[in-house]
Amino acid sequence: MGFRAIRFCLENQDIFKTQLRAILRASAHGNVKLMYPMISGLSELRRANAILSEVKDALQAEGEPFDEAIQVGAMVEVPSAATIVDLLARDTDFLSIGTNDLIQYLMAVDRLNDRVAHLYEPTHPAVLRTLKAIIDGAHRVGTEISICGEIAGDPIYLSLLLGMGAHSISLTPAMLPEVKYFLRNMSAVDARAVVRDVMEMEDPDMILSRLKEFHQSINGIAVP
Repeated sequence: MGFRAIRFCLENQDIFKTQLRAILRASAHGNVKLMYPMISGLSELRRANAILSEVKDALQAEGEPFDEAIQVGAMVEVPSAATIVDLLARDTDFLSIGTNDLIQYLMAVDRLNDRVAHLYEPTHPAVLRTLKAIIDGAHRVGTEISICGEIAGDPIYLSLLLGMGAHSISLTPAMLPEVKYFLRNMSAVDARAVVRDVMEMEDPDMILSRLKEFHQSINGIAVP
């Protein structure tokens, strides 16, 4: 919450345009995508896209090369965005769920506040239902949906996220070997079965235990 991310960019357009200009110029040299953070509604998204168009026009006028077909996406990390995935998809090429902020906002929890940090529960039924609703919404309109945040980089949650239908996940390089091993040994059918199981549960601890159990069965590693 607060004055940051896209809110800061829209109120400080000189800084925003400098960032967009740099991203566009970089796109001439490789595969680059652009994603707006903390989008809460269509007005913000469309204002950002309008500014992006201005920067593109300026670069074209200067003869600066850039990928004119650069893909543009939005983060879904605000509850309001989670409910309008179909609308956001009309003005984007892809969407990405920012799980860290989304969970905090859904649960009204500041993870840095020791008195309430224990209420930050990725396996809370409200979180699972919201994640599934976002992913299902993206699938209905044919939009690519990815996952980032701490749970995206935690192998315990892989079966959940991929079983729900996420197209890709973001994780630290150190986790790649374990994640690749897990994915190679996990079937999509089994992952979807795990999702069906946990979506019927109401206790976050039981849900986490089910995910750990599945992770252990694939990896053969004792999970605490």
